[in-house]
Amino acid sequence: MKSAQNKGYYEFFCPVKTIAGEAALEHLAFELSSIGCKRPLLITDKGVVGAGLTAYIHAAMDSAQMEFVGTCDDVPPDSSVETVANIVAQYRKLAADSLVAVGGGSVIDTAKAVNILVSEDSDNLAKFSGAGILKHPLKPFFVVPTTAGTGSEVTSVAVIADLAKGVKLPFSSPFLLPNAAIIDPRMTLTLPPHITAATAMDAMTHSIEAFTCLGKNPLSDAYASAAIKLISENLVATLQSPKDKQLRLKLAQASTMAGIAFSNSMVGLVHSLGHAAGSVAHLPHGMCMSIFLPFALEYNLEQGQGRDVIGELLLYLAGPEVYAATPKDERPEAAIAEIRGLRDELYALCSLPRTLSETGKVERSQLARIAELALDDGSIIFNPVEADYEDLLKLLERAY
Repeated sequence: MKSAQNKGYYEFFCPVKTIAGEAALEHLAFELSSIGCKRPLLITDKGVVGAGLTAYIHAAMDSAQMEFVGTCDDVPPDSSVETVANIVAQYRKLAADSLVAVGGGSVIDTAKAVNILVSEDSDNLAKFSGAGILKHPLKPFFVVPTTAGTGSEVTSVAVIADLAKGVKLPFSSPFLLPNAAIIDPRMTLTLPPHITAATAMDAMTHSIEAFTCLGKNPLSDAYASAAIKLISENLVATLQSPKDKQLRLKLAQASTMAGIAFSNSMVGLVHSLGHAAGSVAHLPHGMCMSIFLPFALEYNLEQGQGRDVIGELLLYLAGPEVYAATPKDERPEAAIAEIRGLRDELYALCSLPRTLSETGKVERSQLARIAELALDDGSIIFNPVEADYEDLLKLLERAY
């Protein structure tokens, strides 16, 4: 990867149509009909239904005289092979011809997996696990995200748990990308403060790691920097005015931009630690991202790498006036201080933890296992500096 970057080589790919705004949902039926879809199946979860969000979807479809052939709303927070199989059976029984996913990362990943099986006319999901296995376009597929964090609506990956075997099946293919992402602020108006904050910090981490890790390129930098700026300027304001649709829309757009950025440049150490802590202590992903972000950046700085790049973050985190007034050699530390300041504000507003101990769910005895798992996580390959077990353990002690 380093040699490719030294030669100035990179690839950038995002064919997903984005439909955004306060009336974005009303365009869904047209998008379906424009490619000949008449029998869409809705995939969502109980939380989305309970929050009344699917009512907006149905109203938008009714106004265009189109209906879903059915609704599958039993997707759990961590989807499984069994969940996918049940929805595939419904898709076939109802003779559906397309999929609409309304929800967060688990719902979107589930829909991607369902699309694999119904398109490939198969019941063996594991057969398609890995990268580059899919060779043909899949069925029409549309996504309406209900959180502003994962960016799953514009990423070409999915993860589904095989509970019987105790493993998680990863999938990676450009064919997993939806035809379009519908970004409507009505979908995130009911998010509680702590979830709003955690998912936004997930998007912030996607952006910052996309901007600072080895796979960065000029196009991903453009999306990442724009997302960092949007989140920095609007997250606290959104928590203070949670019903403001324009603020919600800005965070949702930032999440999508961040998804485009990191899917084209990858992530690094923060995600390695977050994946590991989520597995060992069952912490929410966005919370892990918020906790580990400043500690990982500090580790990279201490190793003498990325000072200019991390310093450039200050422009998007604090604005041009602060950036210009800060001496160049002080900008990296100032950028990390901005992130810490934002986390302090989030802790004051909604008690989003800043350390592992503040979660109340992590024992110090678990740090060794988290370090072991993080070392084997694929994201660590793209971190700008290497880290061994002892390095990770020290970092985790700081974050504790």
